[in-house]
Amino acid sequence: MTLFGEPDEDGPDTAAGYSSSQQSSHYDSADDPNSPLAVRMRPRTLDEVLGQRQLLGPGSPLRRLVEGDAPMSLILYGPPGTGKTTLATIVSTAGNRRFVQLSALNAGVKDVRAVIDTARRTLEHGGRPTVLFIDEIHRFSKTQQDSLLAAVEARTVTLVAATTENPYFSLVSPLLSRSLLLTLQPLTDDDLNQLIDRALTDKRGLAGTVTLAEDARAHLLRMAGGDARRVLTALEAAAGAVQADGGQEISLAALEQAVDTAAVRYDRDGDQHYDVISAFIKSIRGSDVDAALHYLARMIVAGEDPRFIARRLVVHASEDIGMADPTALLAATAAADALALIGMPEARINLAQATIHLALAPKSNAVITAIDAAISDVRAGSAGAVPPPLRDGHYAGAGKLGHAQKYQYPHDLPEGVATQQYPPDELVGRDYYQPGQRGAERAISERLAKLRAVIRGNRR
Repeated sequence: MTLFGEPDEDGPDTAAGYSSSQQSSHYDSADDPNSPLAVRMRPRTLDEVLGQRQLLGPGSPLRRLVEGDAPMSLILYGPPGTGKTTLATIVSTAGNRRFVQLSALNAGVKDVRAVIDTARRTLEHGGRPTVLFIDEIHRFSKTQQDSLLAAVEARTVTLVAATTENPYFSLVSPLLSRSLLLTLQPLTDDDLNQLIDRALTDKRGLAGTVTLAEDARAHLLRMAGGDARRVLTALEAAAGAVQADGGQEISLAALEQAVDTAAVRYDRDGDQHYDVISAFIKSIRGSDVDAALHYLARMIVAGEDPRFIARRLVVHASEDIGMADPTALLAATAAADALALIGMPEARINLAQATIHLALAPKSNAVITAIDAAISDVRAGSAGAVPPPLRDGHYAGAGKLGHAQKYQYPHDLPEGVATQQYPPDELVGRDYYQPGQRGAERAISERLAKLRAVIRGNRR
């Protein structure tokens, strides 16, 4: 448990709401030239924060909390390196607040209760309100989370909690209902470019002692995955290596050597982006699982948006596999859900599992062929009147119009299938879905032939 600023109600406060000793406790490490670059470059005000524009606009809840001293508890949800700890620290320095930080990795109920008791006593003696920051709160058990509820409800503490896991799965509902949930997004390349420029030139950073080659910058952005901390850590390592050799420019080779990650020739906005994803899908379609895994790895290492990969897997599961293996779509959507739940790098395993499943599955394009043929007919004007027995009969006068009359309810029949016209007259006998003979579609093909024969009155 780390406490920043114990109660000292008798001490004078600065204009920013802290005594000089309390305010500096937030920033001593940031001002220390021996601190990591990611610590030194941590924003101190909302105006220094990069990205998260959806949370920082005028009148936004976060800005009101910082600038208007609104006592509301927050859950900050987002991937690593997007500013959760930074925002928590900025919240704590705004107004007349104490800042207490716990890590869910090593704090227990006893630690939580101790903070709450101290916060309550401080308020009773006219002291400052407490901001309690809990990092990785998803690691707290239900009991540990429940121990916060009364204090959050009574505003004994203002809770600011950070999580990389979906809070609707990892946090108890009462805690969520008492807090404002803010979702942080991965930083864009534009955001990270600004961060790199700031780190290279700012006196808190590298203060102009090194420059960064353009190909090294591009590789740094590919490695980042929207993570500011990863960018700054790699930049610092490369700068240290260059300066140790008496150099001034961080080249691609120097960056690769410093972070031990080879540059993959890949442009997320250019030909390589389309070539690699095309090769990925075609390898799955061709049932070459090893090639598919190679292209998946290539995209992951190059920093491709994993959500883009997941979306392509979901599409491919229906477009090229479909009913030949109905579980393929389940595997692909499960991988996409897992990515949203746990994020990268762990979700690489889920993406790989879905890739293997789809590559090894029997293939059929019957689903996309069927829907495209149906859409083509509709666009060509083949959209006749709905047969009267199928029309809605749940309103006065429907019977007089002949709607829903003579409709045969399939569940009333022994086979559960009725001889009945379902399509418009123009499309009777039009077969859109043509299952193949691979995988599950072999059995589907046999059943479909029997169903069509009964429905159309052609049974033998």
